[in-house]
Amino acid sequence: MSTFTRRIIPATAVAGVMALMTTGCLAGESGGSGAPAEGSDWSTSELTLDWATYNPLSLVVRDQGLLEETFGDDVQVEWIQSEGSNKANEFLRSGSADLASTAGSAALLARANGSPIQVVDIYSQPEWSAIVVGPDSDIAGLGDLEGATIAATTGTDPYFFLLQALAEAGLTIDDVTVQNVQHADGRTLLDNGDVDAWVGLDPIMAAAEVESGDELAYRNVDFNSYGFLNATEEFIADHPDVVQAVVDAYEQARAWALENPEETAELLADAAGIDLEVASTVIEERSNLDVSGVPGDAQLAVLEVIAPVLVEAGDVQGGETAVNEALDTIVNDTFATQATE
Repeated sequence: MSTFTRRIIPATAVAGVMALMTTGCLAGESGGSGAPAEGSDWSTSELTLDWATYNPLSLVVRDQGLLEETFGDDVQVEWIQSEGSNKANEFLRSGSADLASTAGSAALLARANGSPIQVVDIYSQPEWSAIVVGPDSDIAGLGDLEGATIAATTGTDPYFFLLQALAEAGLTIDDVTVQNVQHADGRTLLDNGDVDAWVGLDPIMAAAEVESGDELAYRNVDFNSYGFLNATEEFIADHPDVVQAVVDAYEQARAWALENPEETAELLADAAGIDLEVASTVIEERSNLDVSGVPGDAQLAVLEVIAPVLVEAGDVQGGETAVNEALDTIVNDTFATQATE
């Protein structure tokens, strides 16, 4: 397989949105690309976005009503929960959500397979995935996974973590049996003894350690991709003012979360229904929120490592060409650059 090379080109919407920014027309004024909603300066009267327990900033934005305060009565904000990156990608594909949060690897796979999404903000650099086993498991390392039955959620970072871990051990996905279930169900299967291992996702994984005595048989922070906030190209083009407002709110939430880690952990504990001790571990030890929200080289470097693994596993319909095209066009740094400036 040939080497995946980085070829960063401007995202399709960047030039137009930058023009809007420089002319002061982002709030749905006469120069905006989306027609203002009747009686409003905003380009739409409705916004649907996700919240997720794996995305702490979404919990802050929702709890503090940052978007509701920004939009007032002009834009109705609806929140829906993403239980995993696969669900968030489904929301974007179906139009059920205008912005949704995924792992970077899941966003890359979705775009490579034809979903026209772009990352507009980075919400974290987490260590949210690992291979989890029960307290009495005989699995002590990657070499013990051969022939194992493993619970994983395809299309999410834990699944891509598994692919990379297997490759590290000289194995492939054909050397194991994958039970494709949602993250919480994976923990249940493991705790019931129905699978040999589970590729977990925090905060469910951290709760399993504390509540069930489950153990992390293999960890590798480098196999975890960043947290991406994504929107479709159509929504970006039609409603750049609203996208900017969301990214601004995310950056406001990041500043607050960094200053208030204990309160952020409390939000996660309440949202996920987990002990505060578990939530604190996730926020303070496994969720690096102190990263730039501007997507770019750091994220692409991680995705370039994952890309050939996805192709080799047969997960990308268009193969290497499709993945390279996705790498070229997935980043839209316009809004986060504006927000952080």
